[in-house]
Amino acid sequence: MQRIYPLLFVFLWSTGFVGAKFGLPYAEPLSFLLTRYGLVIALMLLIAVAMRAPWPKDPAQWLHIGVSGVLVHALYLGGVFVAIKHGLPAGITALVVGMQPLLTACSAGWLLGEKVSARQWGGLALGFVGVGLVVSGKFGDAALGPMLWPAVVALLAITAGTLYQKRFCARFDLRTGSVIQFVPTAIVTGIAVALFEDYRIAWTGEFLFALGWLVLVLSLGAISLLNLLIRSGSAVNVASLFYLTPPTTALVAWAVFGEKLTLTAALGMAVAVSGVYLVARPAK
Repeated sequence: MQRIYPLLFVFLWSTGFVGAKFGLPYAEPLSFLLTRYGLVIALMLLIAVAMRAPWPKDPAQWLHIGVSGVLVHALYLGGVFVAIKHGLPAGITALVVGMQPLLTACSAGWLLGEKVSARQWGGLALGFVGVGLVVSGKFGDAALGPMLWPAVVALLAITAGTLYQKRFCARFDLRTGSVIQFVPTAIVTGIAVALFEDYRIAWTGEFLFALGWLVLVLSLGAISLLNLLIRSGSAVNVASLFYLTPPTTALVAWAVFGEKLTLTAALGMAVAVSGVYLVARPAK
């Protein structure tokens, strides 16, 4: 069963872009995320209490889990949502965030003591080329302007968040740990909403569908799988899975929205999958 976790994570994580596409036209990005976080906290708290899930006994673990939550959720998701909402093409966003496995590999050695083999470096480079091919037709003619920096913040945050969690709090109960992660995430996002937004949301059917999808499928499903993968695998192997997100998103967009799927994108998918295989393949 655990062998399908990586593939299931990639699929669920990729559908987050579908939820964003449905919901962002009806809400400010950070207001959207703050509402999502509030619902996740309420649901996970009910589950944790009902199941009598254990809470961390060490105060330091509360801090580490909270910091990882702010990095992986507040800063990463906030950066991606702000970038897309304000006009950065999704292809450029995916390409910027797609550098995460390379950054992780560069940092994993001195932070976690993980050795990255020549084969894995080759796979990481191959995966990045594949992502570039997948998103090559999605750049458009839009000027990048200042909207590139939220995507860069998202890239640095998801890289730092996975490394931080792997080093300081790889193992925690997923029920209570989710609450501990999302409470500071909601606080940070709430401060940003108060400073930069007016909490405007149009409660349409499309928005409610997107909100429900992101709460149940992404925040409860995909994030739980990500936590499990960080707990059981190397940081480099987990990071390499993010190379598969743009290809899978392209397939979902083709199936759901009828977006064009080019031969170049299909080739990029094959290249990205090959790169991830080289990274994750056990050494002989």
